[in-house]
Amino acid sequence: MSNIIEVKDLSFAYNSYDEHEHDKIIGSIPVLYNINLSIPKGQFIAVLGHNGSGKSTLAKHLNGILTPTSGNVFVDGLDVANESTLQKLRQTVGMVFQNPDNQIVATIVEEDVAFALENLGVPPDEIRIKIDKALENVGMSRFAKHAPHQLSGGQKQRVAIAGILAMEPKCIVLDEPTAMLDPKGRSEVIKTVRRLNNNGATVVYITHYMEEAALADRVIVMDGGRVIMDGTPREIFREAEQLLRVGLDIPQVTELAHSLRKAGVVIPDDIIDEDEFADCIVKVLGV
Repeated sequence: MSNIIEVKDLSFAYNSYDEHEHDKIIGSIPVLYNINLSIPKGQFIAVLGHNGSGKSTLAKHLNGILTPTSGNVFVDGLDVANESTLQKLRQTVGMVFQNPDNQIVATIVEEDVAFALENLGVPPDEIRIKIDKALENVGMSRFAKHAPHQLSGGQKQRVAIAGILAMEPKCIVLDEPTAMLDPKGRSEVIKTVRRLNNNGATVVYITHYMEEAALADRVIVMDGGRVIMDGTPREIFREAEQLLRVGLDIPQVTELAHSLRKAGVVIPDDIIDEDEFADCIVKVLGV
């Protein structure tokens, strides 16, 4: 399987400016250090890390919002630092942020989904087809004529995702898309993301919800601007002590399994799924 994303020796630092002469650079603030990462096409990768770990800064490099201070980032063969291919890059990689209200620009749902397509000069008959397909993919077809402000948080986020999908990107990067949502909204969004991934989209999903990360194919953990862990959810979450040391949790069901193991119950140390946990308990009890 070929890689859609290649991150090679990526380091990044923000400029710091003189507080009196705002255009005068007086130094730099390092944020990312020597990141190397390959993501195959179609993979669902979750990125974990506490606030300030660099995960959002990494995400912004994947569609050229930021460009490397040193090193390279390639997406589907496109160099993110090449301004001449920036438009193509942003059609290849769609970006969804925390607050859907910051991404919704129109007063009618279908008009919002059409916004980027109209700016690209897509013919009206093609726009109609793409709108209908994108809204269907996120389960929002019946809300096409609604005003976005009348929708729930989860529904708004699905509209924001539809606006990205209408561009038909090969990769979707979501930066804590459920952070501002209630449990119902979070469930709606993660189901949508999993369905898109099952349909072939590559997904880079930044989250601080461990239960969401457990659904991914692969989890990377960042701390201090570096990738410190990279593996399957089972491999990552069995390292509970290391995660706790960098300020992260583990899924509740995994934490419960760890507690039972410490109490002497013979149970696997890589449980991440509630149904799996229930089956193990049944076996332990001999029911």
